[in-house]
Amino acid sequence: MSRYGTAGRFLLLCAVWGTAFMATDVGLADLPAVPFAAVRFDIAAALLFVAVVAADADIRPHTRDDYVYVLVGGVLTIGAHHAFLFAGQRYVTGGVAAVLLGLVPVVTPALTRLVSTEEEFTAATALGVVLGFVGVVVIADPDPANLADSVFGVSLVLASALAFAVAAVVTHSRSPSMPFLSTQAWMMAIGAVVLHAAVIAVPGQSFAAATWTPSALAALAYLSAVAGVGGFLLYFTLLDDLGPIEMSFIEYVIPVFAALAGWLVLGQEVTPATVAGFGFIVAGFVAAKWRTLRGT
Repeated sequence: MSRYGTAGRFLLLCAVWGTAFMATDVGLADLPAVPFAAVRFDIAAALLFVAVVAADADIRPHTRDDYVYVLVGGVLTIGAHHAFLFAGQRYVTGGVAAVLLGLVPVVTPALTRLVSTEEEFTAATALGVVLGFVGVVVIADPDPANLADSVFGVSLVLASALAFAVAAVVTHSRSPSMPFLSTQAWMMAIGAVVLHAAVIAVPGQSFAAATWTPSALAALAYLSAVAGVGGFLLYFTLLDDLGPIEMSFIEYVIPVFAALAGWLVLGQEVTPATVAGFGFIVAGFVAAKWRTLRGT
């Protein structure tokens, strides 16, 4: 496929995942955060298992890498990541949450260094982490009137980003033998189980508090089928075409679509603090990955 076609798919994925933050804001108006996330991945897992059966793909894990990949991916990438993210979006907008997730490419090199001596933790990496942290502080811009809520919301989204980064580091060296559709189906199913367990464990996250309005159901359908199944399939096909360096830039394009969707549809304000914090996070990523980016 041409470079223009690849760029188009890249922007399409950014738009799909960026508007997912807006859809999450819509759903959270009527649904508790963790039950909302749990049902989303119930539906996504069911759709993927149907696709696995239709494709007559191997559905059984066989190797150690199979088990580690789907367990870590399910518990952290799907379960913990989305539980913290959805909970955090009760206190910060989808646009702010999308910007905060831009810390993932900045934090990952530091985490990788902890588990692999092959990754060099340089002064540039340290500078990147510091700049990213400054960006988070700028974005938080806590209002003295609701300081606790502001800081708590940002902390939850940062925990979401950390869970995603840790999962990426752990699964990076794994080579599952199962087909891609099967690994994604199992990851989403395991993540859904984790999220249902969180519904029981976390106070105030009962299904009884949910109001299944038409807007909530529409948001759930979009997040499950379009952003969930379609988004992940599109992401991994692009990853094969572009490689991890270029694909990491998705974390810096998604916030543009998230903020734009929130502004156009929900009337959410894009504050100067959000823009400035985003600039610091991008600068941190460039500092941390400068040698790689220059070489590429």
